[in-house]
Amino acid sequence: MNLPCSSFSTLFGKFSVAVDDTGAVVATAFGDTDRLQSFLNSPPLKADDACTAAAREQLIAYFAGQRRDFDLPLAPAGTAFQQRVWAALRRIPFGETRSYGEIARELGSSPRAIGRANGTNPICVIVPCHRVIGADGSLTGFGYGTELKRRLLEHEGALAFAFV
Repeated sequence: MNLPCSSFSTLFGKFSVAVDDTGAVVATAFGDTDRLQSFLNSPPLKADDACTAAAREQLIAYFAGQRRDFDLPLAPAGTAFQQRVWAALRRIPFGETRSYGEIARELGSSPRAIGRANGTNPICVIVPCHRVIGADGSLTGFGYGTELKRRLLEHEGALAFAFV
């Protein structure tokens, strides 16, 4: 069985999304479906705009500045700890940031463990790993680069930190 996926252009570049057979988002990525597949330990992807329509529409609206929150079923594969971290990321409001240390304190963990879990997030943007910054305000730890992270945070109006 192949996972339905779709790629589309945004002001931030090409973006791809994959869903499971129930329509729940399993992964997203900046780039094409080859990049998306590299994040998945799953069956091959199959282009299917119908199955990915809901996710694609909400993501396009977010990138166009017309949406702040997502109302999509999610099904990221990960450990129980990763799931807890990703749930904490989803609680960071649009336009705000949190440090790795703040999330660590919230979950009773270490900033390093939070960073590792954040770095394995398979559903970027919807699970907003880009909203996590260093304690000093630095734009650290984003797999797509600090320039894209800065652009996403500017898009959300989250500029109350220093670019170090």
